[in-house]
Amino acid sequence: MAGSTNSAMASTSNNIFLRSVAVISTLAGWIASAMILAAVFVTCEMIFVRFVLNHSTVWQTEFVIYLIVCATLLGLPYVQHMRGHVNVDLIPLMLGVKLRYYLCVLTYSISAIIVAIMTYYGFDYWHIAWSKGWTSDTIWAVRLWIPYMALPVGFGLFLLQLIADLVAVILKIDTPFGLETK
Repeated sequence: MAGSTNSAMASTSNNIFLRSVAVISTLAGWIASAMILAAVFVTCEMIFVRFVLNHSTVWQTEFVIYLIVCATLLGLPYVQHMRGHVNVDLIPLMLGVKLRYYLCVLTYSISAIIVAIMTYYGFDYWHIAWSKGWTSDTIWAVRLWIPYMALPVGFGLFLLQLIADLVAVILKIDTPFGLETK
């Protein structure tokens, strides 16, 4: 892959926009990892409190669920940057270099449009929860705008990474689908 030392990672070259997006995506990945680690610790604490101390757990289950969902959404841009999604490249491998390029641009464009729509509706949903003061129907009564914030942030960062990947292909910094030319 052009301009990259790791063929599994999206190329950034010396382009400031691509490097900035890569840093943001990596930071989001670290935050998602910390959330998963926190969920593991809280799960262990919950097991100890429930089965060793024989006390009820009030907040732990809900907290772990929200952490895992938020980590999944915040991890999207990092996984895209690292090319960690499942990739079936049978069709791109069969295509010539020019058709592969156009298929890649089309794929990134359609993906970006879909993720932009999800970002918009995620923001709308978050805003409704925030403006109406929604809380969960549990004893903990979490203000739902807090976990729902992961929707627009996660999808927004994913959109940013998709746009960066598209720009890298258009500027010929990265190859379509990460495949070298024949």
